[in-house]
Amino acid sequence: MISHNSGYNQSAYLALPFLTKMAYVYKNDYPMKKVYIILSILLFTSVPKLFSQENSSAEVYLITCSPGMETYSIYGHSALRIVIPEKKSDMVYNWGVFDFSAPNFAWKFAKGRLDYLLDVYPYNSFLKEYMSEKRSVYIQKINLEPGEIEKLFSLIAENLKPENIKYRYDFFYDDCCTRIRDLLEKSLGEKLLYSPAETKKLPTFRDKVGEYQQSFSWLDFGINLIMGIPADKKASLRDQMFLPMDLQKGLSQATINRGNKMIPLLQNEETVFEFERPEIKQNILFSPPMVFCVILILITIFSAKCKGTGINKIVDILLFSLFSVLALMMIFFNFFTDHHQMKWNLNIIWLNPLLILCIVSLIFNKNWEVWFKWVFYLALIFLLPMIFFPGIFNNALIPLSLIIILRSSIRAGFEWNPFLKKVMEP
Repeated sequence: MISHNSGYNQSAYLALPFLTKMAYVYKNDYPMKKVYIILSILLFTSVPKLFSQENSSAEVYLITCSPGMETYSIYGHSALRIVIPEKKSDMVYNWGVFDFSAPNFAWKFAKGRLDYLLDVYPYNSFLKEYMSEKRSVYIQKINLEPGEIEKLFSLIAENLKPENIKYRYDFFYDDCCTRIRDLLEKSLGEKLLYSPAETKKLPTFRDKVGEYQQSFSWLDFGINLIMGIPADKKASLRDQMFLPMDLQKGLSQATINRGNKMIPLLQNEETVFEFERPEIKQNILFSPPMVFCVILILITIFSAKCKGTGINKIVDILLFSLFSVLALMMIFFNFFTDHHQMKWNLNIIWLNPLLILCIVSLIFNKNWEVWFKWVFYLALIFLLPMIFFPGIFNNALIPLSLIIILRSSIRAGFEWNPFLKKVMEP
């Protein structure tokens, strides 16, 4: 849509949001296709005429916002602020915008096909949002020279093309933070140098995410459950910049090599406004490990006291139904989602498809002890890595697997089982 020739100056690139955003909206409305074409022509012809003077005083800032209390905001946020004093322009470029009202939003998110948008709006409007949420905002000027700023503007203009303004969100490798990191890397090239990190102490992606989730025990449990082996890859300093606070930390430690003189990439942090984050009181009694341990104890007592009674079947139908739902979820995230972070999820070994056959046998009174035996063996085998690798598997999974081991061993009809009545109820 936009030609990046030498006649386009810095201000011209920053004027693009207004026309481009309009073009994008109309492009997706088929009846307005003719209007889209007209706007596209205007975009080509009017921008160079609107701004003809070079703006060497443009300033670029990294904005870092503290974590919020909503699920989607607990990791914080990053954006770019670009100020052009001559034009009295003060705009925020935000790659973290998505539309809750989009058709099939939940399904697209689960499938890993949710598109994020680059949005552009006044700095004051951006601040009002975070002020209302009582979230701290910090800014740091990025030490770019005019030629580097020109390159950055060119890259942003490319992002603002209607065919590029949307991008496929990837939590680890392509989000609001990595977009900023990548733009700076392309603008500075080999001049940008990151601080060396100790490779022996590198955290995994799962570790980094867990740092922000530790106050939300149930959320942490759920995310740990559905994340697969890719989340256990070691995250380099650069990789860790998918998180806003880590992006700020990493870029603050980075330098620019200008004629063998090392210049800090970011200037000292300025606090726009600061709020104390509300303290999240965690009740250990209602944490996933405690809740599941209590359920395990109750089921163990029930299994000992109610051998062979009719209520056993009702309890097992309820339990194996719940575990079958989790098994279906494992199948979906392993094979039917584009979220690579959820692939190769080893939890599918104990939350396996055989659980579905178990619930079918219970509902239709089938004597399929063999499936319960397989479920028992798989859960028992997988219990060992759960115990010895707590960093990969959430501790709450141990009592859940023990529940499967207990009830499947009873339904499998193992003679050694002390909870088994001599005549097993179908």
